[in-house]
This record gives sequence, C-alpha cells and structure tokens, in this order.
Amino acid sequence: MAGNHLEEKFKSERLRMVEEQIAHRGVRDPKTLEAMRSVRRHLFVDPSHIFSAYDDRPLPIGQGQTISQPYIVALMTEALKLRGGESVLEIGTGCGYAAAVLKEAGANVVTIERIEELVTLSRENLKAAGYDDIKVICGDGTLGYEDDAPYDGIVVTAGGPTVPEHLKHQLKIGGRLVVPVGPSSWNQRLVRVTRTGEETFEEEDLGGVCFVPLIGEEGWDQSKSWT
Repeated sequence: MAGNHLEEKFKSERLRMVEEQIAHRGVRDPKTLEAMRSVRRHLFVDPSHIFSAYDDRPLPIGQGQTISQPYIVALMTEALKLRGGESVLEIGTGCGYAAAVLKEAGANVVTIERIEELVTLSRENLKAAGYDDIKVICGDGTLGYEDDAPYDGIVVTAGGPTVPEHLKHQLKIGGRLVVPVGPSSWNQRLVRVTRTGEETFEEEDLGGVCFVPLIGEEGWDQSKSWT
C-alpha cells in the first residue's frame, strides 16, 4: 500500500509539473506533453533527490552532470517536431530521462554518453522504467553515431562552442538538430538546425539556455577550464 500511495503522489506531482512548469510556459505539442506526463522522472534521479524529482530545476546525477530541468527537456523535444516513428540520436544520455521522453514521444532512440559510469546508470534506469529497447552507446557524442545515420532528429544535451559538423551531416534532408551553443555555460543559445540540402542548412535561435559543457573532438577540451 505504501508503494502504491507513493506512486500516486508522484503521478500527481508529474501532472502538476506538466501543467504549471511546461504547458504554462508555452509548450503545446501534444506528443511532448503526453510524454512528459508518462515518464516517471523519479526513477531517473538519484535516490537522495527522489522527492525533488518533479521540481522546476536540474538535479545532480553524479560525475559532475545533471538531469535537466523538466521544461528544458520538453522544449528540446518539442523543437524536434516529432510525429511518430522518427529515428532520433541523443547526445549526452546522462541518467536516461530525456531518452525515455523521446521514446514516449514516438521516436526510435539511439543515445550516446561519454562517461562510462553514466552509461551503466542510464541503462539500469531505462530498464527499470521499461525502456530497455533504447540503444545506449559509450563514445564521443560530438562525432555522432554513423552506424544508424542518417537521422530525422538529433538532440544535444550539453553546450558546445559551435554546432558540430559531424552531427549536421548525419541528418536526413529535412531533419532537425537541436543544440545549445555559446562561449560559456552562462552565455548559450538553443539553436535548431534544419538540413535543407546536401550542403545547406538553416539555423533558428530558440532562446537562452544554460548547459554543462559538451566535451569531445567537436566540443570543448576537457583539460581546459569552463566558466
């Protein structure tokens, strides 16, 4: 009974989160909203933060990384304009939460994480939450994942200095890449890149954001300081 009561409490908090933190701020896509209502975020946070799972803020997940604020996850999912059945590559798996949201929104998801400990954590979390059909790869996400390319959508959950060229060229024609770009953690813009031809792309600015650094060959050098 205690477990059922706790699940009902979390469900109530999740529904309130979607209404007050996400829909109220302008996210309108039905698939995104339903995905945010469905994924049990408390299964992806560190147990010490479980009662903060539906708060309007990021939370630490270890290894210097965070689970993103729910609104940001919803905003980036909506920006992909998913209609169902698309192939989506996620860069920066973290704890697996955003990958689960993408799956619930109708995507076939491959996700890459550079930190081995988080690869293990995300696989465990996704399996426990019922998403064991999501492929989790350990590697340099700035280079994408050629094996399953091209993709209808690519979403990057860390901020880089520029839009990675490898990712742009792993999009299908008409595909969308959503990525934070900027010179520092406190000066980033969320950019949507749409591939319009073999060598042509269009960029849109979706607003200011704040993400952990995108580390890799086409991102930041891990040995350098980050501010």
